[in-house]
Amino acid sequence: MNWDDMRLFLAVARTGSISGAARQLDVQHSTVSRRLRQMEQQLGTRLVERKQGGYELTAAGDRMRQAAERMESEVLSVDGVVLDKDQKLTGPLRVTAINNMASSVLMPMFARFSQQHPDVQLHIIVSNMDASLPQREADIAIRLTNSPGDTLIGARAATVASAVYGSAEYLKTLKAENSEPVWLGVNCCHFHRSWTRQNCPQHAHRFYSDDTLLTQSALRAGLGVSYLPCFMGDADNALARWREPDPAHNLGLWILMHPDLKHTARVLAFREHMLNEIRQSKAVFEGK
Repeated sequence: MNWDDMRLFLAVARTGSISGAARQLDVQHSTVSRRLRQMEQQLGTRLVERKQGGYELTAAGDRMRQAAERMESEVLSVDGVVLDKDQKLTGPLRVTAINNMASSVLMPMFARFSQQHPDVQLHIIVSNMDASLPQREADIAIRLTNSPGDTLIGARAATVASAVYGSAEYLKTLKAENSEPVWLGVNCCHFHRSWTRQNCPQHAHRFYSDDTLLTQSALRAGLGVSYLPCFMGDADNALARWREPDPAHNLGLWILMHPDLKHTARVLAFREHMLNEIRQSKAVFEGK
Protein backbone atom coordinates (compact mmCIF):
# COMPACT_ATOMS: atom_id res chain seq x y z
CA MET A 1 0.00 0.00 0.00
CA ASN A 2 1.31 3.46 -0.84
CA TRP A 3 0.79 6.52 1.33
CA ASP A 4 -1.49 8.29 -1.16
CA ASP A 5 -3.93 5.37 -1.03
CA MET A 6 -3.79 5.26 2.76
CA ARG A 7 -4.34 9.02 2.99
CA LEU A 8 -7.40 8.72 0.76
CA PHE A 9 -8.78 5.85 2.84
CA LEU A 10 -8.23 7.85 6.06
CA ALA A 11 -10.17 10.76 4.61
CA VAL A 12 -13.13 8.47 3.87
CA ALA A 13 -12.89 6.90 7.34
CA ARG A 14 -12.81 10.27 9.09
CA THR A 15 -15.47 12.08 7.10
CA GLY A 16 -17.75 9.08 6.70
CA SER A 17 -18.47 9.85 3.07
CA ILE A 18 -16.95 9.84 -0.42
CA SER A 19 -17.95 13.47 -0.99
CA GLY A 20 -16.45 14.58 2.34
CA ALA A 21 -13.16 12.88 1.53
CA ALA A 22 -13.15 14.46 -1.94
CA ARG A 23 -13.60 17.94 -0.45
CA GLN A 24 -10.89 17.35 2.13
CA LEU A 25 -8.39 16.11 -0.47
CA ASP A 26 -9.52 18.56 -3.18
CA VAL A 27 -10.14 15.83 -5.75
CA GLN A 28 -13.14 14.62 -7.72
CA HIS A 29 -15.81 12.45 -6.09
CA SER A 30 -15.29 9.85 -8.82
CA THR A 31 -11.55 9.71 -8.09
CA VAL A 32 -12.11 8.80 -4.44
CA SER A 33 -14.76 6.21 -5.32
CA ARG A 34 -12.59 4.59 -8.03
CA ARG A 35 -9.42 4.42 -5.90
CA LEU A 36 -11.32 3.04 -2.92
CA ARG A 37 -12.74 0.25 -5.09
CA GLN A 38 -9.22 -0.47 -6.41
CA MET A 39 -7.91 -0.75 -2.85
CA GLU A 40 -10.65 -3.21 -1.94
CA GLN A 41 -9.97 -5.28 -5.06
CA GLN A 42 -6.25 -5.31 -4.34
CA LEU A 43 -6.82 -6.43 -0.74
CA GLY A 44 -9.62 -8.84 -1.61
CA THR A 45 -11.94 -7.51 1.10
CA ARG A 46 -14.49 -4.77 1.74
CA LEU A 47 -13.18 -1.81 3.73
CA VAL A 48 -16.40 0.22 3.94
CA GLU A 49 -20.11 -0.49 3.82
CA ARG A 50 -22.76 1.92 2.63
CA LYS A 51 -25.15 2.90 5.43
CA GLN A 52 -27.95 5.41 5.60
CA GLY A 53 -26.32 8.83 5.62
CA GLY A 54 -22.78 7.69 4.83
CA TYR A 55 -20.21 4.90 5.06
CA GLU A 56 -19.10 2.73 7.97
CA LEU A 57 -15.88 0.78 8.29
CA THR A 58 -15.96 -3.00 8.18
CA ALA A 59 -13.82 -4.97 10.64
CA ALA A 60 -11.08 -5.09 7.98
CA GLY A 61 -11.55 -1.37 7.38
CA ASP A 62 -11.10 -0.62 11.07
CA ARG A 63 -7.81 -2.57 11.13
CA MET A 64 -6.76 -0.70 7.99
CA ARG A 65 -7.59 2.62 9.68
CA GLN A 66 -5.33 1.78 12.63
CA ALA A 67 -2.48 0.88 10.29
CA ALA A 68 -3.06 4.01 8.21
CA GLU A 69 -2.97 6.22 11.31
CA ARG A 70 0.37 4.70 12.35
CA MET A 71 1.71 5.36 8.86
CA GLU A 72 0.34 8.91 9.00
CA SER A 73 2.08 9.54 12.31
CA GLU A 74 5.43 8.47 10.85
CA VAL A 75 4.98 10.53 7.68
CA LEU A 76 4.03 13.64 9.62
CA SER A 77 6.95 13.25 12.03
CA VAL A 78 9.35 13.21 9.07
CA ASP A 79 7.50 16.17 7.56
CA GLY A 80 7.83 18.00 10.86
CA VAL A 81 11.60 17.50 10.98
CA VAL A 82 11.95 18.94 7.48
CA LEU A 83 9.63 21.88 8.17
CA ASP A 84 11.32 22.53 11.51
CA LYS A 85 14.50 23.44 9.65
CA ASP A 86 12.75 25.74 7.18
CA GLN A 87 14.10 29.19 7.99
CA LYS A 88 13.16 30.93 4.76
CA LEU A 89 10.17 33.24 4.39
CA THR A 90 9.05 31.39 1.28
CA GLY A 91 6.61 28.64 0.38
CA PRO A 92 2.96 27.84 1.10
CA LEU A 93 1.24 28.78 4.35
CA ARG A 94 -2.22 27.36 5.07
CA VAL A 95 -4.34 29.30 7.55
CA THR A 96 -7.79 28.25 8.71
CA ALA A 97 -10.29 30.77 10.09
CA ILE A 98 -14.05 31.13 10.30
CA ASN A 99 -15.64 32.79 7.29
CA ASN A 100 -17.24 35.81 8.95
CA MET A 101 -13.94 36.89 10.48
CA ALA A 102 -11.65 36.02 7.56
CA SER A 103 -13.79 37.91 5.03
CA SER A 104 -14.16 41.04 7.15
CA VAL A 105 -11.98 42.22 10.02
CA LEU A 106 -9.03 39.87 9.34
CA MET A 107 -8.76 40.42 5.59
CA PRO A 108 -6.82 43.73 5.78
CA MET A 109 -4.40 41.99 8.17
CA PHE A 110 -3.94 39.10 5.75
CA ALA A 111 -3.37 41.59 2.92
CA ARG A 112 -0.66 43.46 4.82
CA PHE A 113 1.18 40.20 5.60
CA SER A 114 0.99 39.14 1.96
CA GLN A 115 2.37 42.51 0.84
CA GLN A 116 5.21 42.36 3.35
CA HIS A 117 6.13 38.75 2.45
CA PRO A 118 5.44 38.29 -1.28
CA ASP A 119 7.33 34.97 -1.45
CA VAL A 120 4.90 33.29 0.97
CA GLN A 121 1.86 31.80 -0.76
CA LEU A 122 -0.94 32.47 1.70
CA HIS A 123 -3.83 29.97 1.53
CA ILE A 124 -6.86 31.01 3.60
CA ILE A 125 -9.18 28.11 4.40
CA VAL A 126 -12.57 29.26 5.66
CA SER A 127 -14.87 26.90 7.51
CA ASN A 128 -17.00 26.79 10.63
CA MET A 129 -15.55 23.32 11.21
CA ASP A 130 -12.13 23.07 12.83
CA ALA A 131 -9.39 21.95 10.46
CA SER A 132 -6.98 19.50 12.04
CA LEU A 133 -3.50 20.90 12.69
CA PRO A 134 -2.02 17.52 13.79
CA GLN A 135 -3.19 16.03 10.48
CA ARG A 136 -1.71 19.04 8.61
CA GLU A 137 -4.98 20.23 7.11
CA ALA A 138 -3.62 23.67 8.03
CA ASP A 139 -0.42 25.18 9.43
CA ILE A 140 -2.07 27.83 11.60
CA ALA A 141 -5.59 28.06 13.00
CA ILE A 142 -7.33 31.26 14.09
CA ARG A 143 -10.05 29.99 16.41
CA LEU A 144 -12.73 31.30 18.73
CA THR A 145 -12.59 29.15 21.84
CA ASN A 146 -12.07 29.20 25.57
CA SER A 147 -10.45 25.75 25.52
CA PRO A 148 -7.83 25.58 22.74
CA GLY A 149 -6.47 22.17 23.79
CA ASP A 150 -3.15 21.03 25.17
CA THR A 151 -1.54 19.56 22.04
CA LEU A 152 -1.08 22.85 20.17
CA ILE A 153 1.10 25.91 20.72
CA GLY A 154 -1.01 29.03 20.97
CA ALA A 155 -1.41 32.59 22.11
CA ARG A 156 -4.62 34.40 22.99
CA ALA A 157 -4.74 37.46 20.76
CA ALA A 158 -7.97 39.09 21.97
CA THR A 159 -11.33 38.66 23.65
CA VAL A 160 -14.31 38.58 21.28
CA ALA A 161 -17.61 39.88 22.65
CA SER A 162 -21.07 39.18 21.23
CA ALA A 163 -24.33 41.08 21.54
CA VAL A 164 -27.92 40.74 20.34
CA TYR A 165 -28.57 42.74 17.16
CA GLY A 166 -31.47 43.60 14.91
CA SER A 167 -32.06 46.11 12.16
CA ALA A 168 -32.37 49.67 13.46
CA GLU A 169 -35.86 49.98 11.94
CA TYR A 170 -37.02 46.66 13.39
CA LEU A 171 -35.82 47.57 16.89
CA LYS A 172 -37.44 51.00 16.64
CA THR A 173 -40.78 49.32 15.88
CA LEU A 174 -40.36 46.88 18.77
CA LYS A 175 -39.78 49.69 21.23
CA ALA A 176 -42.70 51.74 19.88
CA GLU A 177 -45.04 48.74 20.22
CA ASN A 178 -43.44 47.53 23.46
CA SER A 179 -43.36 44.01 22.01
CA GLU A 180 -40.97 41.07 22.28
CA PRO A 181 -38.56 40.33 19.38
CA VAL A 182 -38.65 37.34 17.06
CA TRP A 183 -35.48 35.27 17.40
CA LEU A 184 -33.73 33.82 14.38
CA GLY A 185 -32.84 30.13 14.56
CA VAL A 186 -29.05 29.90 14.19
CA ASN A 187 -26.86 26.84 13.68
CA CYS A 188 -23.64 28.57 12.66
CA CYS A 189 -21.81 27.44 15.82
CA HIS A 190 -22.64 25.80 19.12
CA PHE A 191 -22.07 29.08 20.96
CA HIS A 192 -24.79 31.06 19.17
CA ARG A 193 -27.07 28.02 19.09
CA SER A 194 -26.76 27.52 22.85
CA TRP A 195 -27.24 31.21 23.68
CA THR A 196 -30.29 31.40 21.43
CA ARG A 197 -31.87 28.39 23.11
CA GLN A 198 -31.43 30.06 26.49
CA ASN A 199 -33.33 33.12 25.28
CA CYS A 200 -35.89 31.29 23.15
CA PRO A 201 -36.55 28.00 24.98
CA GLN A 202 -39.63 27.17 22.91
CA HIS A 203 -37.33 26.91 19.83
CA ALA A 204 -39.99 28.51 17.67
CA HIS A 205 -38.27 30.16 14.73
CA ARG A 206 -39.60 31.32 11.39
CA PHE A 207 -36.15 31.63 9.85
CA TYR A 208 -33.03 29.49 10.29
CA SER A 209 -29.43 30.20 9.33
CA ASP A 210 -26.28 28.07 9.46
CA ASP A 211 -23.87 30.88 8.59
CA THR A 212 -23.14 34.12 10.45
CA LEU A 213 -22.94 36.19 7.27
CA LEU A 214 -26.39 34.90 6.32
CA THR A 215 -27.65 35.75 9.79
CA GLN A 216 -26.35 39.29 9.35
CA SER A 217 -28.25 39.62 6.07
CA ALA A 218 -31.42 38.29 7.70
CA LEU A 219 -31.10 40.87 10.47
CA ARG A 220 -30.69 43.64 7.93
CA ALA A 221 -33.90 42.42 6.27
CA GLY A 222 -35.79 42.88 9.53
CA LEU A 223 -36.48 39.19 10.20
CA GLY A 224 -35.77 39.39 13.91
CA VAL A 225 -32.88 39.49 16.37
CA SER A 226 -29.86 37.26 16.89
CA TYR A 227 -26.44 37.09 18.44
CA LEU A 228 -23.56 38.42 16.37
CA PRO A 229 -19.92 39.05 17.25
CA CYS A 230 -19.53 42.74 18.00
CA PHE A 231 -16.87 43.15 15.30
CA MET A 232 -19.62 42.33 12.79
CA GLY A 233 -22.68 43.96 14.34
CA ASP A 234 -21.02 47.26 15.29
CA ALA A 235 -19.51 47.66 11.82
CA ASP A 236 -22.93 47.41 10.13
CA ASN A 237 -24.71 50.78 10.12
CA ALA A 238 -28.04 49.10 9.37
CA LEU A 239 -27.92 47.18 12.66
CA ALA A 240 -28.28 48.24 16.29
CA ARG A 241 -27.89 46.46 19.60
CA TRP A 242 -31.01 45.04 21.21
CA ARG A 243 -29.01 43.72 24.14
CA GLU A 244 -25.52 44.66 25.32
CA PRO A 245 -22.66 42.13 25.47
CA ASP A 246 -22.74 39.64 28.34
CA PRO A 247 -19.23 38.91 29.70
CA ALA A 248 -20.32 35.28 30.15
CA HIS A 249 -20.41 35.04 26.35
CA ASN A 250 -16.86 36.28 25.81
CA LEU A 251 -14.66 34.02 23.72
CA GLY A 252 -10.92 33.93 23.27
CA LEU A 253 -9.44 34.56 19.83
CA TRP A 254 -6.46 32.23 19.56
CA ILE A 255 -3.60 31.86 17.08
CA LEU A 256 -2.67 28.17 17.18
CA MET A 257 -0.02 26.04 15.48
CA HIS A 258 1.39 22.52 15.73
CA PRO A 259 4.56 22.10 17.87
CA ASP A 260 6.42 20.65 14.87
CA LEU A 261 6.22 24.09 13.21
CA LYS A 262 7.56 26.14 16.11
CA HIS A 263 10.80 26.99 14.26
CA THR A 264 9.35 27.42 10.76
CA ALA A 265 10.05 31.00 9.71
CA ARG A 266 6.92 31.73 7.69
CA VAL A 267 4.66 30.26 10.39
CA LEU A 268 6.32 32.30 13.14
CA ALA A 269 6.28 35.47 11.03
CA PHE A 270 2.56 35.09 10.36
CA ARG A 271 1.78 34.38 14.00
CA GLU A 272 3.63 37.46 15.24
CA HIS A 273 2.09 39.61 12.50
CA MET A 274 -1.45 38.54 13.40
CA LEU A 275 -0.92 38.87 17.14
CA ASN A 276 0.31 42.45 16.71
CA GLU A 277 -2.46 43.38 14.26
CA ILE A 278 -5.28 41.88 16.31
CA ARG A 279 -4.07 43.45 19.54
CA GLN A 280 -4.03 46.85 17.86
CA SER A 281 -7.73 46.30 17.06
CA LYS A 282 -8.54 45.09 20.57
CA ALA A 283 -11.48 47.48 21.06
CA VAL A 284 -13.16 46.28 17.84
CA PHE A 285 -13.18 42.67 19.04
CA GLU A 286 -14.25 43.59 22.56
CA GLY A 287 -17.16 45.66 21.26
CA LYS A 288 -16.06 48.85 22.96
